[in-house]
Amino acid sequence: MNTANDRPPVVLAMSGHDPTGAAGVQADIEAITQCGACCATLITATTAQSTAAFDAVFPQPAAQLRRSADILLEDMQFAACKVGLIGAADIGELIADLLPRIGAVPIVMDPVLRAGTGAAIADRRMIETYRQRLLPLSTVVTPNCAEARALGDCDDVEIAAARILEMGATNVLVTGADEVTPRVVNILYPAQGDSVRFEFERLPGVFHGSGCTLSAALAAFLALGRDIATAARLAQEYTDGALRRGRALGRGQLHPGRMRPDAPR
Repeated sequence: MNTANDRPPVVLAMSGHDPTGAAGVQADIEAITQCGACCATLITATTAQSTAAFDAVFPQPAAQLRRSADILLEDMQFAACKVGLIGAADIGELIADLLPRIGAVPIVMDPVLRAGTGAAIADRRMIETYRQRLLPLSTVVTPNCAEARALGDCDDVEIAAARILEMGATNVLVTGADEVTPRVVNILYPAQGDSVRFEFERLPGVFHGSGCTLSAALAAFLALGRDIATAARLAQEYTDGALRRGRALGRGQLHPGRMRPDAPR
């Protein structure tokens, strides 16, 4: 029988279900496992989508999600938590109530405001829930540039990131894959200290689940005890490799190739 010292750290992923397997909770499980941690899950919502189109999101009934969380939190201890798609503002409020119960562990907040195909998911109330309840609890927030602009209510990404920090987040990792630039530029903005710039080759094709992959990997490396700058670098390198192994399993966006035996530790 394994002792507590033998157990790998467990990351709690609270996110939605993507039927294609490219994004959402399946992305979380694959990325967290490949990066050396274990993954427990709470499903915030189911969706009707494909690699080519997004149709609808179906949030979990809040009482049902709370009951699942109560039973899980009584049983397991977590080394980090990743929050992805919340699906509705009331689910965001519930998650904000749950996070302090997990303990003093890193919280990675991936604010899913639009589907990978571009369809809007978040309304004004949900954005306010992020600003007032979820961002203040976050160790690191991982918006793409468009999401950073929406959360920070500013077209200038650097100012938007500063506003997200002012809302209470400890770090903001803004990703630039959605921008029209020769290379992908991601920038880590800490509440204290200088920003850190990361650059990657811009790969051909459009990927489904890249943000889920990055945020889940980041949660795994934080659970393993890496500092934020190292965890951010390792998570981005893992995600870049997954995208390079991407393949078309449907008629639309590519699936990241997350499964590999030699993920960085």
